[in-house]
Amino acid sequence: MEFISECLRVNGQGHLAVGGADVVALAKQYGTPLYIMDENQIRNTCRALRCAMQEYYGKNFLLAYASKAFCTAAIYKIMNEEGMGADVVSGGELFTAIKAGFPTDKIYFHGNNKTAGEIEYGLQSGVRRFVVDNLEELELLNETALRLNLTADISFRIKPGIEAHTHEFVQTGKIDSKFGVALETGEAMQIIKYARTLKGVRIKGVHCHIGSQIFELEPFKLAVAVMMRFISDVKNELGQDIPELNLGGGFGIKYIKSNDPPSPADVARTIAEAVKESCEQLNMQPPFIVLEPGRSIVAPAGITVYTVGSVKEIPGIRTYVSVDGGMTDNPRYALYGAVYELLLPERPLDKKDTMVTVAGRCCESGDLVASDVRLPKTRAGELLAVLSTGAYNYSMASNYNRVPRPAVIMVADGTPKLIVRRETYEDLIRLDVL
Repeated sequence: MEFISECLRVNGQGHLAVGGADVVALAKQYGTPLYIMDENQIRNTCRALRCAMQEYYGKNFLLAYASKAFCTAAIYKIMNEEGMGADVVSGGELFTAIKAGFPTDKIYFHGNNKTAGEIEYGLQSGVRRFVVDNLEELELLNETALRLNLTADISFRIKPGIEAHTHEFVQTGKIDSKFGVALETGEAMQIIKYARTLKGVRIKGVHCHIGSQIFELEPFKLAVAVMMRFISDVKNELGQDIPELNLGGGFGIKYIKSNDPPSPADVARTIAEAVKESCEQLNMQPPFIVLEPGRSIVAPAGITVYTVGSVKEIPGIRTYVSVDGGMTDNPRYALYGAVYELLLPERPLDKKDTMVTVAGRCCESGDLVASDVRLPKTRAGELLAVLSTGAYNYSMASNYNRVPRPAVIMVADGTPKLIVRRETYEDLIRLDVL
């Protein structure tokens, strides 16, 4: 059987294995719900993209892991060992990275509404770049830097006006977005012109992010052309050099068999060729390129394992398979209508001959994991696995209904390691005040 992720196999016991570890045994040892990640696949994906960028663009680039996809101390340790940078979008992500020993001179601080405390924390921590979203942030950053007798190196988040073909909620490159400053209105040029008058900031780059879970490469080519033209215009109109172009992330992954994402080599070649072509047309030197992959690194390397609690057949209507997790550990179905590949770890090769809806345990009718999917005839007490859940599941997990969040296991060469312990009831009330 061919799985959608390279970390998955069927072992000698006929069970699903992740990274060489038996999923059934892991569920028995650590309980369910359970997140399981394959460390080797994460490292291999980082290396594949880095090697492809070196092949097509040389050494003038940085891959900055998008922390929001999966943020733990362990993942920062892996990213650091793989030569990655990181992007963070909050003081909490920055704090986690620092506590994990991640070098702050490789951290990009994003966010459309950074607080005064976060800006000060980032400045004092020595982050590599603040990605400035708006005028108010620019002024607050400048004032804070001057007060601390520091200088902030900045990029500007630009809306290039390009829509990638993806879910409406995650289209962030078009003009109607809470993120960034627009090209069409002249806002982007004006904020750079103003920034040149400020003493507490240094202009280092521009940034764009055109969406998420993108399969087509044409939008990235268009984004490069638009952003390179803007860099040229800034130089010609203001005399300001922009040495760095950050193209964000958004590279799609295979959630279901019909998905056809580009390979790391395809991504690197397309971006490198587009940048070089623009440089030739505009008579410019190639900029330092930053890419910010997140989902594409961790999503395929992770699965979530549940225990089935009940199977409710409503004749002629629907069969509900209820599990011991749901929207508390995976809100993506409720948010986006996200689709996944599902299977039974104890018998992953069985024919999927029954149409079911997988329901979560929360007191919400919309708490579903998957709707109208095929599984083998499922029984209470069996395990159920949802594939490609390494991104945005743990990150967006909650304690709704006071449900403790699951443990996270990282597997390397068949050996599991606990990287996030399962929450207890005591954890749930730790911050309560009577």
